Amino acid sequence: MRILAIAVLVTQALISVTGVTVRVTGSGLGCPTWPQCFPGSMVPMPHAEVAALHQAIEFGNRLLTGVVGFIALACFLAAWRCPPRRTRLVRLALLMPLGVVAQAILGGMTVLVDLAWWSVSVHFMASAILIWLAALLVKATTEGDREPLGIVPKPMRRLLTALVVVTAAVLVAGTLVTAAGPHAGDPDTPRLGLAVTTAVQLHGLLVMAYVLMLAVFGAWLRSARPTKALIKAYITACAMVLVQGAIGSVQYYLGVPEAMVVLHVAAATGVIITTAALWTESRNRGPLPHPEVAEEQESVAV
Repeated sequence: MRILAIAVLVTQALISVTGVTVRVTGSGLGCPTWPQCFPGSMVPMPHAEVAALHQAIEFGNRLLTGVVGFIALACFLAAWRCPPRRTRLVRLALLMPLGVVAQAILGGMTVLVDLAWWSVSVHFMASAILIWLAALLVKATTEGDREPLGIVPKPMRRLLTALVVVTAAVLVAGTLVTAAGPHAGDPDTPRLGLAVTTAVQLHGLLVMAYVLMLAVFGAWLRSARPTKALIKAYITACAMVLVQGAIGSVQYYLGVPEAMVVLHVAAATGVIITTAALWTESRNRGPLPHPEVAEEQESVAV
C-alpha cells in the first residue's frame, strides 16, 4: 500500500513536469483534438501543419496520464483491500483516480479552448491539489486514524495554516507569470494582458512572505519540543524553497529558457510535497492499526 501511494505521488509530480515540457516545446496542440489526437485517429498521424515531434510530445503526455490513472486505481484497490479497512485511507486513495479523470477532462478542455491561459492555470492548480493529497495519502499509510493531536501549540498550527494558504497563492501567481510569459504551448496562443515584470513582482513578494513565515515557524519550533520527523520536515522545506528560489531567479535573469522552466516546475512540486510533509508532521494521528489486531477484533465480534 505504501509503495503504491509513493508511486502515485511520484507520477502525479511527473505528469506536472511533462505537462510543462509540452508547453515550453510549443507542443500543446500537437494533438489538436480531444479525446482523439486527430479527427478520426486516437494516435498521431502525418500532418503538414503539425510537426511530428510536437505530436509525439503531446501524445506521450496523454499516454502518461493513462499510466498515472492505472497506478492511482491500483492504489485505491489496495487501500480497499488493506486490513483493517480504514475510511480515511480509502477516501484519500479514491481521490487519486477521480482526480486523474478530472485532470483528463481539464486537459481536454484546455485543448478545445486552444490553450487559453486561464485553462492552463486551472490545469496546473488541479495537479498541485492532487500532489498535495497524494502526499497526505503517503503519510496516511504510516499513521493511525484518530483525531489529529497537535505536536506544536495552536498558534504555530495557525501559522502553518497561513503558510499553506500562501503556498497556494505563490502557485497561482506563478501561473500568472507563465500566462504572461513567452511559453504558451503554441505560438498562436494569446497571452495574459499583464506585464511580466508585474506578475514576477507579485510572485516574488508572495515567495518572500512564504520564506518569512517559514523562518518564524522555525524560530518558534526551537521551544516547542518537536519530534525528529517534524525537524526533518522543516529542514527539508527550507532547503527546497531555497533551491526553488535560486532556480526561479536564474530563470528570470536568463530570460526564461525552456530547461529552466521545466526545472522550476519540478522544484515547485517539491515545495508542495515538503510543505505537505511539514503539515502532516505537525500533528499526530496515533499508531498504524495492526492487521492481526483487527482480525482478532473481528473474530470476537463474530
